[in-house]
Amino acid sequence: MNRILRLAAAGLLIGAASPALALNICVEGAYPPFSEMAADGSVVGFDVDIANALCGQIGETCQMVKVDWDGIIPALLEKKCDAIVASMSITEERRQVIDFTKKYYQTPARFVAPKDSDLTFTPEGLAGKVVGVQRGTIHQAFMEGEFPETQLQLYGSQDEMTLDLTSGRIDAAMADSVALDLGFLKTPAGADYAFFGDSYSIPKYHGEGAGIGVRKEDTELRDKLSAAIDAIRADGEYEAIEKKYFDFDVYGS
Repeated sequence: MNRILRLAAAGLLIGAASPALALNICVEGAYPPFSEMAADGSVVGFDVDIANALCGQIGETCQMVKVDWDGIIPALLEKKCDAIVASMSITEERRQVIDFTKKYYQTPARFVAPKDSDLTFTPEGLAGKVVGVQRGTIHQAFMEGEFPETQLQLYGSQDEMTLDLTSGRIDAAMADSVALDLGFLKTPAGADYAFFGDSYSIPKYHGEGAGIGVRKEDTELRDKLSAAIDAIRADGEYEAIEKKYFDFDVYGS
């Protein structure tokens, strides 16, 4: 074997032995129980566990990158991360900018308000009332489309929204039912609050469930992650993660 072939062979061996580069995953870190900050400064939650499970399926490791919701799609497009795992609903509007895997869960939206609220949770009943929603979400789009006479107060995170709700600055809030239930109603801060009105899961606004966002050109990564979602659901890993956070099937129909 000549010197060039020996060097080439050595290079192949080194490449085979080198660990794969970590995938940088954009997460929000302010959306319990899907993602939130732990005491040690790490991001934890259902989204994070799912991300790590999927990376394991495709032979990669994950590095979580905390990004505020407003900047999470720009961060992906600017290649500050390789994928978004942040409970982002798959909608046609977002598909104009990024691509998505298949869904990894789907839950409806609901209103929450003080238990003694006398509001009627209809477009007419909420006309002129102040309702909080997280900015740039499906819930903002839903409220603008279906409750046009309601005054919306926009927030950067759900925590900011529920803080204003408990302070009496808004009349009600609209968000994902599971995030509101486990992240607010079942906490001490939410003791005097409850769900009101219908549950909403309208494809026009709420999309096809939460998927993993990737850049449009990253079709190979998209397909690998979609296959990995099927794999963890088939081998029981998804169910094991789900049971850590929920006592019901969060995947949806």
